[in-house]
Amino acid sequence: MLDGQMRKWIDPPLNFVGRQLARAGISANGVTLAGLVIGLISAVTVAMGYFYAGLILMLLSRVMDGLDGAVARATQKTDFGGYFDITADFLFYGAFPLAFIIFDPAQNGVWGAVLLVSFYFNGGTFLGYAILAEKHKLTTTKRGAKSLYFSTGLTEGTETIAFFAALCIWPQYFNVLAGLFAAAVFYTAIARMLLAYQEYGNKITE
Repeated sequence: MLDGQMRKWIDPPLNFVGRQLARAGISANGVTLAGLVIGLISAVTVAMGYFYAGLILMLLSRVMDGLDGAVARATQKTDFGGYFDITADFLFYGAFPLAFIIFDPAQNGVWGAVLLVSFYFNGGTFLGYAILAEKHKLTTTKRGAKSLYFSTGLTEGTETIAFFAALCIWPQYFNVLAGLFAAAVFYTAIARMLLAYQEYGNKITE
């Protein structure tokens, strides 16, 4: 929901830093890999109970996730780069909630599992809609220049990062926060399915 507005603020500095990294010979895929590694380390840190350290590392990994696209725009965008980026995102977004389950499986296990199911469902609707959009030659730049069609929703990257930050600041309220956010993610996925039906329900596959 907020990604489009955030893009207006974050794209100029990201593009500036991305150009500097490109001039230094750093590749977009290298930035994606670095962001993924930092993100997974942040999850390990959270699983060990170091929530504020995990928060800092998580935010750094998300900055790196924005920088890889900036580097690609300053050099050359590739199909694999877009594929690697979305794959790394999905891995990180699954690993971070898992860290809270590992930290306290008895307390966080059930609602952590519900949260992961909501992410899995939402990811399926997101990628499925992107396939339909590609098939029908749709494009959008509302969420920046992307390799895939990014459909909008109530919960996007900005909201998810804010949610992860809240988990690190108030880990004692994990179940409440996870339940509320899972509900919002389920709503996003269902709304996207209804939109797909509205747009493509009567169109014949050729």
